[in-house]
Amino acid sequence: MAEHGIFYWNELMTRDTEKAREFYGKTLGWTFTEMPMEEGIYLLAKLGDKPVAGLFPMNGPQFDGLPDHWFSYIAVDDVDERLDLAKAHGGEIVRPPFDVPGVGRIAILKDVNGAAQGWMTPAEMAG
Repeated sequence: MAEHGIFYWNELMTRDTEKAREFYGKTLGWTFTEMPMEEGIYLLAKLGDKPVAGLFPMNGPQFDGLPDHWFSYIAVDDVDERLDLAKAHGGEIVRPPFDVPGVGRIAILKDVNGAAQGWMTPAEMAG
C-alpha cells in the first residue's frame, strides 16, 4: 500500500527503451511487460512478479535537449490539494494533474530549488 510522502515509483526516461531493456535485463535480471501508450511503448520492469520501475520513451519535441535520466514520483494523499500547497510555497507546476486509468492521478512539478519530480495519488490511495 502506498503511503503519503514516500518515493513511490521510478522511471527511466530514455530515447532508446530497447537498449535499456537489454541492459537492465542482463545486469539486474529484470523482465518487462509492454504497455502501449500515446507516446509509444512503456516498459514495466519486474523482478520476479514485483513491479520495480518503468522505462518511458522520450519521443517528441518536448524532450529536446533533455538527457536520458531517472525520474522519481512521490505518493501524495491528494495531488490537487498538494499542488496548491506546492505553488503557495514556491513550487512550479510543469504539467498539471492528469489521470492514468488503474495507475492514479499524476502531476509534474519543480520544487523551490527547481528540482523536477512527479507527485501522484496512486489509484490504491484514491479508492
